[in-house]
Amino acid sequence: MIKFGVAGNPNAFYELKYKVSEDMPKYLNEIGLDTYEYQCSRGVKVSDEKAQKLKENAIKYGITLSVHAPYYISLSTQEEEKKKNTIKYITDTMKVAKKMGAKEIVVHAGALLGLEREYAVESSCKLLKEAYDVADSLDLSDIIICPETMGKLNQLGDSKEIIKMCKVDKRLVPTIDFGHLYCRSLGKLVTSKDWIKELEPYIEELGIDRMKNFHSHFSKMIYTENGGEKCHVTFKEKEYGPFYEEVLEALNYLNLEPTIICESAGTQDIDSKTMKDYYLNMIK
Repeated sequence: MIKFGVAGNPNAFYELKYKVSEDMPKYLNEIGLDTYEYQCSRGVKVSDEKAQKLKENAIKYGITLSVHAPYYISLSTQEEEKKKNTIKYITDTMKVAKKMGAKEIVVHAGALLGLEREYAVESSCKLLKEAYDVADSLDLSDIIICPETMGKLNQLGDSKEIIKMCKVDKRLVPTIDFGHLYCRSLGKLVTSKDWIKELEPYIEELGIDRMKNFHSHFSKMIYTENGGEKCHVTFKEKEYGPFYEEVLEALNYLNLEPTIICESAGTQDIDSKTMKDYYLNMIK
């Protein structure tokens, strides 16, 4: 079964007088969702007490957890100090994930930084290997790093690049962001057949065992013709893609059961439940 959940805390969470992220598992359980991606996007600042409480509540309410690493990560950087910082951001996020009982962390590849794409990917692969070498020395070898497909054309992270990064270590599993890929394609990924064609190379190159339950993000997005991703919107703005019905049809056809984290702007809980309801009806 596909798991459906949210990134961060939606507007309704606060409207119902919830205040802290530790309460998100209870909230998600109440509305019928399955999973929560905790955001460390602006830095890894999570106390042991907070991590432990989130872990306890996730177990209590049957919610799986993942963690998004800081945006400051740059896998292709050529500067030694930034390489060290990037590895530290990754391993610090892995430490928090372990304390929370999360198994996966999401990592942005970062910008090209003026490098040729092929060289930038090679540099990223080397840094990911180094990150796992450090993680292994810190007893974090069981945490899965999930490099994310990116939506801006000047960023690393199209499907071919993410697949290549994931070949560095069998523990690496993609975060396939359907909205980002839609933006990179400049709106050309529309039908279920389009998505099947986009997803098949992941299975062929990385294997069904790794891809069966991959991590993913979904939101409708606005893009520009010369830059790609512009911003996230909500399901109410029906004219924008990608279209979740087509994505879910493709996943069902390929017999894939990922975690789908909704990143709609403020209504990620409502929109995630819309996807889940459609999916459950589809597989009846």
